Amino acid sequence: MKQFWISGLFVLLLTSFSWGQSEERELIDALLPPGVADEEMNARTTADQRVRRFLIPQRIVWKSENGLENEELLLEKPLGQTSTSEMSSGFRMENKGEPASILLDFGAEIHGGVRIEARDLKPGENSVGRTVRVRVRLGESADEAMAEIGEKGSVNEHSVRDMIVNVPWLGAIEFGESAFRFARFDLIDPETVLCVDSIRAVFTYRDIPWVGSFKSSDERLNQIWKVAAHTQHLTMQNFVFEGAKRDRLVWYGDFHPQTMTMLRVFGAPKVLRDTLGYYARETWPLPKWMNSMPNYSLWWLLAVSDLYRYSGNLEDLKEQHSYIKQLVDQLEPYVKDNGEAGFPNPFLDWPTADNRPALDAGTHAMFAMTFNRVAEMAQDLNDAELAAKATKIAQKVRTFQPDHANNKQAASLMELAGLERKESPNIPVIAKNGGENFSTFYGYYMLEALAAGGEEQTALDIIREYWGAMIDVGATTFWEDFDLKWLEGSGRIDELTPDGLKSLHGDHGAYCYIGFRHSLCHGWASGPAAWLSAHILGVNPIEPGFKVASVKPFLGDLDWAEGNVPTPFGPIFVRHEKAKDGSIKTTIKAPSDIEISR
Repeated sequence: MKQFWISGLFVLLLTSFSWGQSEERELIDALLPPGVADEEMNARTTADQRVRRFLIPQRIVWKSENGLENEELLLEKPLGQTSTSEMSSGFRMENKGEPASILLDFGAEIHGGVRIEARDLKPGENSVGRTVRVRVRLGESADEAMAEIGEKGSVNEHSVRDMIVNVPWLGAIEFGESAFRFARFDLIDPETVLCVDSIRAVFTYRDIPWVGSFKSSDERLNQIWKVAAHTQHLTMQNFVFEGAKRDRLVWYGDFHPQTMTMLRVFGAPKVLRDTLGYYARETWPLPKWMNSMPNYSLWWLLAVSDLYRYSGNLEDLKEQHSYIKQLVDQLEPYVKDNGEAGFPNPFLDWPTADNRPALDAGTHAMFAMTFNRVAEMAQDLNDAELAAKATKIAQKVRTFQPDHANNKQAASLMELAGLERKESPNIPVIAKNGGENFSTFYGYYMLEALAAGGEEQTALDIIREYWGAMIDVGATTFWEDFDLKWLEGSGRIDELTPDGLKSLHGDHGAYCYIGFRHSLCHGWASGPAAWLSAHILGVNPIEPGFKVASVKPFLGDLDWAEGNVPTPFGPIFVRHEKAKDGSIKTTIKAPSDIEISR
């Protein structure tokens, strides 16, 4: 079953899942049916593993004072085929010496492009043949769709958001591959006319079931889970890239929170395994670091480990075996005799980029986490030598205790690694002032660390405060970064900013995400989906592949919570209900192959 949910109305939900069946099914090998395409043509084709859906606009945000007729027809379901019965009917744009313009809202952020179907038109001096030129500007916010290139960081980078297209007479044109919610259309040449059957968004996505689910007595949390899952889904295209508009690239540090969300929502789809597998090894062969960043090679190891823990797919792990061994040899010299581990050029996230003590402490903690995981993987690979080496390195690293420098990112990694100084515990640093000084990337690790320190309720409150605040101002996906301080004196992203207020999208940001360059759909921000599943539903693998699974829920201030957690044997369903005495009644429906530990 498929249905859409947009702005509280629909989100893409796909059910009826058996681990890997949907994406692992046979894809067509030929571009054309047998008998039409020959073997040589077949050898030159590849199948797009994505599907498309057409989406009509939800509302008109803004329009020019002149030059438009029947614009309300754009909000109605079209025939889907250009008609010649009434050539001049439909939505009409006419340039009478100045552009005729309209800004449309498609209701929620999607990945894809635009399709314009035209009936009649009147070419102008700049027209190419029997076409008219239309300028199209895509935007993740209403303000971005109105911006010129160069205005407040607006760019055509990684994907084109500002373009001129030639719309044909009695024809259609499709264009664009980006992430957007809003689109502005301008008929730009003088004395031109365009009569349109429809303007629709082309939603392009992987047809992968949402096996995981989450519902609770708090609708705000339910909405946050859906937005987080939708955010991650939009970044799962040919491979899994970071941001759906920008950066449309694979970054293996940013990839770990995405991995956790995919495992909790989609299971272990082929696109995840491919992106962590041959794409990584072929793109960054040793001695290169992943993305040329040493910390990102550590994150890659952690992501591979988590994929194995959830999928139990030993064959996939065997494919990584040789690379892992060589990477461990490459990492070992970066551990000093006193146990201190680090790199000359460490990187955690942008907000810590100028804080060297925090960078060093966080990187040291990553070494501790990573080598523990490598030792576990080596045991299942029956590689006693690698297991012994990784265990020895992990033990050595743990003899050194870094200082988190009162930084939430560093303190979170230290908590997760089990590193803590008695005089400077990690949890008070992370919990201080709630969602202040959070980042959408490392916010996932801050939440995980709070849970590890027994502060699940604090984490739950921060999810509502920090991620919920983005939804409050119109977000339907979660952002590359966000600071609660940005809200003061700023407008919403789903409206044009009124005079006297700052543009929430255009007037904020830092580092590489200033203004409209800022991505409002970044996979690393999807962490709450994984966290709510792991800690509120409380279902986690004890043995690789969920051969043994623990069910230990936390309800906190919730009355009930329920949902599905994907496993290779099929989903585990749990429902937790709080009784009047505070006790929790749990209902579990699990595949017979899974042993449940309470």
